[in-house]
Amino acid sequence: MRQGTFQWMKSVNRMIVLNMIRKKSPISRAQIAQETQLTPPTVSSIVKELIESELVKETQLGESQGGRKPTLLTINHLRFYVIGVDAGPSHIKTMISDLQGNIINKRQSKSIISMNEEEFLGALKEEIREIIHEASIGIEFIGIGVAMHGAVDVETGIGLFAPNLGWRNIPIKDSLELEFGISVKVENDARAMAMGEYWFGEYDDTESLVTLNIGRGVGAGIIINGQLFYGAQSVAGEIGHMTIDLNGELCECGNRGCLQTLTTGDAIAKRAKEAMSAKMLNELKGDLSGAKVYELAKEGNEVAIQVLWETGKIIGIGIINLVHLLNPDKIIIGGGVSKASEFIMPGIKATIQERGLTQQVKDTEVIESKLGSYSTIKGAVAVVLFHLFHPIEIT
Repeated sequence: MRQGTFQWMKSVNRMIVLNMIRKKSPISRAQIAQETQLTPPTVSSIVKELIESELVKETQLGESQGGRKPTLLTINHLRFYVIGVDAGPSHIKTMISDLQGNIINKRQSKSIISMNEEEFLGALKEEIREIIHEASIGIEFIGIGVAMHGAVDVETGIGLFAPNLGWRNIPIKDSLELEFGISVKVENDARAMAMGEYWFGEYDDTESLVTLNIGRGVGAGIIINGQLFYGAQSVAGEIGHMTIDLNGELCECGNRGCLQTLTTGDAIAKRAKEAMSAKMLNELKGDLSGAKVYELAKEGNEVAIQVLWETGKIIGIGIINLVHLLNPDKIIIGGGVSKASEFIMPGIKATIQERGLTQQVKDTEVIESKLGSYSTIKGAVAVVLFHLFHPIEIT
């Protein structure tokens, strides 16, 4: 028997009971025992600890099964709160959430594009201080979750590299924990988005999904069996650097023909410019952006509609590669480009139908994010909650 087995099993059982209450509340102790196959005394002991820690509370009485009416349990979601942060690549967004992901307050900072690493950390602290100051007196925070643009070391909480901003080795976790005295979790923004969708998206019993965050860059968050997948060197999900065209444009990573050279907002605008006549470009007010291409498509501009359709086809190639490799239950698309889903999604689905190996693969559900613009920041909250609800320590 390995060292710490008893404590490990106790922690596993606590996680099982806590998550059963989170997912199926209001629920009785007897129902928990029945569904988890834990013994009634074990369930009662764990529930007692959870009530004492104020994570769980007793609520109304359930239906009698022949004896006394059972007391039902639910998460005490208004007892503790979480600060979520979406950091970059253009602004810092902050929010306060309860344990169910309900937004209590939210803020957005001014642009951070011209800042250096030290200035960014200062702005991050200022935004968190401000949202705490705006909070109700007596609110108790259990953690800060930061969804950071770029490569992140989740163990140390260091932002290793933010490619759109040129920042490296930002000590986010240490800096914020020293400033605010509470636990800080830092995650890559695409993976945080996946956690947000999995935790708050209400996808029933979905245990495997992939989210695509398509905006100024392209990233993927992968969840397998309810767990974020990182890969051996924590670079799993860098779908933006999947090669689509061997002779394509040079990407910021140094390779050619990466998916994100064809599908970001800037890439969409560039392809639209190349496809539009000089007369059409002269008639435009202001510079052409990905958002402007979407506006033109809504107005019936055939060139814009075609460019967005082609973008969907290209995204579809990336998605079908993911489906053949991972075979997830769902693919969820978010980020700024997803706002044009009415023009992009048909191209995505057409590609999947053309290229899927089997009918089951062709039937893979591809949907737009339910959380919309809140998916990443709610994901930052979900990262904190995941560690709260899964406190397994293996010794």
